[in-house]
Amino acid sequence: MSWDFETEPEFQKDLDWIDKFVREEVEPLDYVLGHPYDVRDPKRNKLVRPLQAEVRKRKLWACHLGPELGGQGYGQIKLALMNEILGRSRFAPIVFGCQAPDSGNAEILAHYGTPDQKKRFLQPLLDNEIVSAFSMTEPQGGADPKVFKTKAELRGDDWVINGEKWFSSNAHLASFLIVMAVTDPTAKEYERMSMFIVPKETAGVEILRNLGVGTHESEGSHAYIRYSDVHVPKDAMLGPRGGAFVVAQTRLGGGRIHHAMRTIGQVRKAFDMMCERVLSRETQGSRLADKQMVQEKIADSWMEIEQFRLLVLRTAWKIDRYKDYLKVRRDIAAVKALMPKVFHDVASRALFLHGSLGATGEMPFVEQVIQSFHMGLADGPTEVHKITLARQVLRDYKPTNDLFPSQHIPKLRAAALKKYADRIELEVANQ
Repeated sequence: MSWDFETEPEFQKDLDWIDKFVREEVEPLDYVLGHPYDVRDPKRNKLVRPLQAEVRKRKLWACHLGPELGGQGYGQIKLALMNEILGRSRFAPIVFGCQAPDSGNAEILAHYGTPDQKKRFLQPLLDNEIVSAFSMTEPQGGADPKVFKTKAELRGDDWVINGEKWFSSNAHLASFLIVMAVTDPTAKEYERMSMFIVPKETAGVEILRNLGVGTHESEGSHAYIRYSDVHVPKDAMLGPRGGAFVVAQTRLGGGRIHHAMRTIGQVRKAFDMMCERVLSRETQGSRLADKQMVQEKIADSWMEIEQFRLLVLRTAWKIDRYKDYLKVRRDIAAVKALMPKVFHDVASRALFLHGSLGATGEMPFVEQVIQSFHMGLADGPTEVHKITLARQVLRDYKPTNDLFPSQHIPKLRAAALKKYADRIELEVANQ
């Protein structure tokens, strides 16, 4: 039996270095640079490239990838512990070569790309010379693939893509997009879609507008895209025809765990600021920290963070153990459903305890609260994950055909009396 809550000493040394490096060298970038993904920005590259080189030197670059792709092939537990630290900074994932959606798109290309595609797209993506976008959701149906309308039709030697995609993050900076489109409209619901790699400069790819989330994206980075007779060659398909959902699983499960741990990094920042605030401010004759209702907020926040963190780490452990995302489907759904609530509740308490200052752009809490709502929508809405979780849980239970529940006390008492009847009668006789 193995049951442990400790990190192996050698990896803990890496985590200690990452923690110090992110605090001292990476977090300051958030306040002096623009978009982390803008690889064309010389100011960004001047500051980011040396830090990336240092990470490579420490062999901590793109650790989610196997050694054949320049990574360390870390399991989900190690990646979760790393991402908990990286989540504190917008630039940290870029500096460590594990930013979404590039990390997931790289895994798709590694599994399904042709040698030419790997040379043209995968290697530059791994080196952060370019960035990519995942173009799946649509304006009329969000993330529900059963109502997707974007189609890809085979005409001669080309696939021709027509339709509109919504919220294709970082598309305006991307060199290519991975597009999910209907190729077999009469097939079973989850066999209708295929994946394609589409260079952004391809004729017919048009960004209608970019949308911003919250207050920090003045120009917006989530694209509303129209694909009008976009021609790509046959080998632009990634994976088998109709296999988009199988391909998508390459990037989704582990990515959600990384996202959850990065969220913990953000939540802990809010919690740390909350604790500092209540120890520093006085009102009505005593510190905020001495008010019982404030103490309740601190206690609730600490418990929620620790519970969520343990759930995420256990889920990561299960992924490492079973090597099968289907066996951990309920755990991943639970993580995804709980993540926006923990983020929202802690960030909103921190905002409130900072008073009017907390509601301004001079503190990060308004942005965090808005991001918590975004998390409840991205990668499928919270309600969908709760439905998945409930269905998975109920598979382990059976109904009873009896009039009363199986744990009905009178029935249990009668069964117990029958089980021990001989011994009870003997004890009575001996008295």
